[in-house]
Amino acid sequence: MIVPSPSTVRQAAAVVALEGVVLVAVAVVLVVRAFGGAREVSISGYGTAGWFVIMGAILLTAGWALWTGRRWGRGIAVFAQLLLLPVAWYVAVGSGQWSYGVPVGLAAVAALVLLFSPSAVQWLSQTSDDDP
Repeated sequence: MIVPSPSTVRQAAAVVALEGVVLVAVAVVLVVRAFGGAREVSISGYGTAGWFVIMGAILLTAGWALWTGRRWGRGIAVFAQLLLLPVAWYVAVGSGQWSYGVPVGLAAVAALVLLFSPSAVQWLSQTSDDDP
């Protein structure tokens, strides 16, 4: 039996899934640029796009899991947000791209706040008939 997720978990699911959609969209842009002849010295457009598709699919899966009440999605989502925080810091401070880094950091913090809210923690601690 799947225990329905509270609204905070569904909100976090929406944030995580949106992050996944953005990563897949960036991958599409990178592939289109590579087909158009754009070449980077330090990175491969196709390789980076592949990485973004994999990470986007993982985030979309975690978002779906959270939305549908599957608690295993929370671990994936929390781990991804914790990885995004230093990425956001590097993009904003290290690269000077504040317009990209700040929204990424805010989304990661918002998702973490939602995933560690009292209702989300209570939902996570509930047992169901299927649990061992």
